[in-house]
Amino acid sequence: MFELLKEDWRTYEGDMCRQGLWVMWVYRFGRWRYGIKPRWLRLPFSLLYRILKLLSQILTGIDLPCEAQVGRRLLIEHFGGIIISGDTVLGDDVVIRNGVTIGLKHTGIAGAPVLGNRVDVGTGAKILGAITIGDDVAIGANAVVLQDVPPNCLAVGVPATIKPRKAPPVGG
Repeated sequence: MFELLKEDWRTYEGDMCRQGLWVMWVYRFGRWRYGIKPRWLRLPFSLLYRILKLLSQILTGIDLPCEAQVGRRLLIEHFGGIIISGDTVLGDDVVIRNGVTIGLKHTGIAGAPVLGNRVDVGTGAKILGAITIGDDVAIGANAVVLQDVPPNCLAVGVPATIKPRKAPPVGG
């Protein structure tokens, strides 16, 4: 856990004022407590986690439950209005901006999104349902993604249309 906390510290450039860092530390603590096997010993840590999670939600406007599977170096670029379902899977180096919802399409029906590595989610985007977002995908601002997005694509619009990303110019 401590290695992940140090990595989160580096991801947020050691800036304690970035609310995403607070949320990540509470998330890491919540995941860590599951490793405590005796229920009676885990109980006080679970209570502390619930208090810290509620405080982080109130102070940051970010809901990231410890049941979600988050990869390394998740960057929550701006705080506020971010909701991530507990069933969601996020890959490494994902960037999320304010107003993003990643979760279930319908209440009471299981199935949350799986985001690959290096996914960049724009402000206000909604990614809903049991869909897969491939590696190196960019989700445009305010896009509503309801279908799978293949790797190295761009999803824009309401509902989102999928377009291939242009390759970066060779040689700079």
